[in-house]
Amino acid sequence: MNFVGLTSKYTKFLTYVVVVVLLNLAGLTLFQRIDLTAGNLYSISEVSKLVVSTLTEPLTINVFFTKNLPAPHNNTERYLNDLLSEYAASANRYFNYRFHDVSPAQNELSDITAENQALANSFGIRPIQIQVVEKDEVKFMKAYMGLVVIHGDQIERLGTITSTDGLEYRLTMAIRKLNNKVSALLALKDSVQVDLYLSSSLQDVAPVMKLEGLKALPKEVEAMVARINSKSYDKLKFAHIDPTKDPSVQPELERHKLLQLNWPALDNGRIKAGKGAIGLVMTYGDKSVSTPVMRVIKIPIFGTQYQLTELAQLEETISANLESLIDINQNLGILTDHGSLPIVTPPQQNPFGQQPESAQNFRALASQNYSMKPVALKEETLADSFNCLVIPGPNEQFSDYDLFQIDQFLMKGKSLAIFMDSLQEVRQNDQNFRMSGMNQTYVPMNSGLEKLLSHYGIDIHASIVNDEECFRQRLPREMGGGEQPIYFAPLIKNNNINSSLNYMQNISSLVALKLSPISINSETIKTHDLKATMLFQSSKRAWEMKDRINLNPNLIRPPGPDTERRQFQLAYMVAGSFPSYFAGKPIPEKPKDESTSESPEDKTEADNNTGDKVPPATAKIQSQGNLLEKGKPGKIFVVASVDMIKDNLLSQEGRSPNDIFIMNILDYLNDQVPIAKMRSKQQRFNPLNEMGAFPKTVVKTINIVGLPVVVVFFGLAVWAKRTGRKKKIQREFKI
Repeated sequence: MNFVGLTSKYTKFLTYVVVVVLLNLAGLTLFQRIDLTAGNLYSISEVSKLVVSTLTEPLTINVFFTKNLPAPHNNTERYLNDLLSEYAASANRYFNYRFHDVSPAQNELSDITAENQALANSFGIRPIQIQVVEKDEVKFMKAYMGLVVIHGDQIERLGTITSTDGLEYRLTMAIRKLNNKVSALLALKDSVQVDLYLSSSLQDVAPVMKLEGLKALPKEVEAMVARINSKSYDKLKFAHIDPTKDPSVQPELERHKLLQLNWPALDNGRIKAGKGAIGLVMTYGDKSVSTPVMRVIKIPIFGTQYQLTELAQLEETISANLESLIDINQNLGILTDHGSLPIVTPPQQNPFGQQPESAQNFRALASQNYSMKPVALKEETLADSFNCLVIPGPNEQFSDYDLFQIDQFLMKGKSLAIFMDSLQEVRQNDQNFRMSGMNQTYVPMNSGLEKLLSHYGIDIHASIVNDEECFRQRLPREMGGGEQPIYFAPLIKNNNINSSLNYMQNISSLVALKLSPISINSETIKTHDLKATMLFQSSKRAWEMKDRINLNPNLIRPPGPDTERRQFQLAYMVAGSFPSYFAGKPIPEKPKDESTSESPEDKTEADNNTGDKVPPATAKIQSQGNLLEKGKPGKIFVVASVDMIKDNLLSQEGRSPNDIFIMNILDYLNDQVPIAKMRSKQQRFNPLNEMGAFPKTVVKTINIVGLPVVVVFFGLAVWAKRTGRKKKIQREFKI
């Protein structure tokens, strides 16, 4: 009997062991992660899973992160570890990652730690200085906080990781970029030509220019290109071209706009008068990009100085230009003429600071995911090689032929991103204007785009929106201190942002500047079966400034209480099959270029007797089928201010709400919605919804008075229940 009982116990024990082992084995292969955070902050997005699950070559991530760092940096390391685990769970067999120990034990480096630090330095990851608070004392320490992604022979570096914000986006984009770059390099049929134009005549004048390293520059650049070539599957070919010995390259110097210098006889005739050129040109097929190798800086008092570009910076530029030439990213068209804001070609830099009218931050952010293609409508037709055209603040008149190109580009199912001002600034030289503080006035813009947009159902008002809910500028102490409201810079809060759209999620606040209101012609939208979506609007305390417009903050006063204030719609996305503005109209002719002579074939023939002109033969040829009267589904984004993409509203880091909004708009217009969702999901700025005075009073009263009253009533209820129970017991036992 005892033997049977003992056998039964062992049987149960073995059964439990088998069940536990099977459950653990099932858990290794059949598991499900549940992320309960808002926006799934601790789960990677679908685009991240797709990127790591479709790798075709081994990809390794080497992480160099100092251990046991103080808060909040220890949380960054922990998040990075969890994030890479999420990548590994969704990746295929080509994905690998490793944390390298770079932390010295008791301030002493072991052989392994020293080797790992040397490895980090070889990848360009250097320790950074962070602030530590220990025992009420502020200290500084150096720590490694970076990683490098290696894919094939290519590397991408995230040298500084000090925050978890946007880390998944940065890492996924780095992996995606490397994957695209490797595929593009392997697909190249020809080599990318790297030509260094350097005149030997510059050697004579180099001592005067204080350029000691000029003589060794060709060999240094050749060695640099060789290093890049070894990591680029031998797709680069280098050549040193001397314009002094080969004058036939002068047209190339002009075409690529390389730096050319001329000098008279110097040093009492020891240096003869001459000229020379210097610059770097990379060419692949019919595409080329030039890079300055020397900078000319004119500084008051000190005179003109010449500086060679640092080799490390030049190497990074060559790598970036290589990516641009082989088109590893989707193309993005940028309008460059008609007085547009310079984006593709940065404006001339001021040696003492950046120009305020610059859009370099927009250029840097957009170039991370797109290859920007300059579009000059006056010289060329719109190509089909890109899906979106950015029109950044034109201030010159569009011809009907230019508008026809834009219209037909949209008819092909393409997209437009329009950042245009409704007003044009006009400087006043009149003494009375300067005395009143109004040395500039604004007149309505008339570029021609207005009539095109109006045909599509979009109307831009010639005014500027001012709002009491606006950005407030801190004044220095010498100006009295405090804050000054900038009414023409509305602060768009979360309750005025359309966060229901997937590419607008988690964008809870925006800063706008010099915006004009936009209205939608609902009848036109309905007639043509279009969909107009408002993206953001002003508060209800906004008003219009029109007619006499003055943007001096010291002279702007909110209107009185009797003046009507209301909300204004400030940005729209319109989608659908747009009707052509030129439907039923003759196709516009391209304006004649006065600089070019008329060909003999196109000249009109004169009658020998009367002298009357006869139409050219080409005018008798009629064409059909060149006009698309109804378009494929396309999209138009409109915001009436080019300031939205200037450097004073966009940052280099790309993590501000304005940065994310603009980049998400571009992604949506280029059908890259998953990337937009991934970029914005870690936008951590979540302000509370605005309340009026009465709701605030109610909530405050409940918190101060209501909760104590509830506790008192609860106590009375408990006391009454106990008293009733006591009386009931007394009645039953007749106590």
